[in-house]
Amino acid sequence: MMEAETGAQPEVELLIRASTIDGRRKGACLFCQEYFMDLYLLAELKTITLKVTTVDMQKPPADFRSNFEAAHPPILIHDGIIISENDRIERHIMKEIPGGHNLFVQDRETETKIENLYKKFKMFLTQNTEQTRNGLLNCLRNIDAHLAQVGRTGVNVFLAVVDVWLTLFRVCGLCRRIRDF
Repeated sequence: MMEAETGAQPEVELLIRASTIDGRRKGACLFCQEYFMDLYLLAELKTITLKVTTVDMQKPPADFRSNFEAAHPPILIHDGIIISENDRIERHIMKEIPGGHNLFVQDRETETKIENLYKKFKMFLTQNTEQTRNGLLNCLRNIDAHLAQVGRTGVNVFLAVVDVWLTLFRVCGLCRRIRDF
C-alpha cells in the first residue's frame, strides 16, 4: 500500500448519527459512540488519522442517500471501502486498521463487573425494594473501585472504561426514567 511505503498514517472516516437537538453534535447512538471512542484512541496514539462526520438523519445531505443508499450511521470509510454493518465495522477495525486488534479484547474482570451490574439492575427493576436499591448502589461502588484500581493510563484501561461507561450510560438512563433513581 502507498501508506505503508510513505509511512503516512491511514485515513479513516467515521460517519455517526447527529444529535436530534441541533443536528450537528454527536448523537446518542451507542454504536456510533463506541466506534468513535475506539477510533479516537487510535488517533490519539497516532496510528490513524480520524475524520468524524455527523449526519442528521432527519435531514440527511442530498449526496448521503446516493452514496450510502438505505444505510444508517455508523458508517466506516477506510481505503475507499464503505462499511455500514456493525459486525463488519468491528471486524474491519480489528483486522485492517493499525492497532485495532487490541480494541475488542475483553477484560474478564470488567466483563464480570458489567454482568453483575446487569443482574443487580434487573433485580432493581423487578423488585423496587431497599435491598435491591442497596445492591445496585454497592455494585456501582465496586465498579468505581475497580476503575480506580486499574489505573489511569494505557489502552487496556481505556477499553475497560469504555465498556463500563457504555453500560452505565444505559443503566443510569433507564434507572432515572423507570424508577426515578
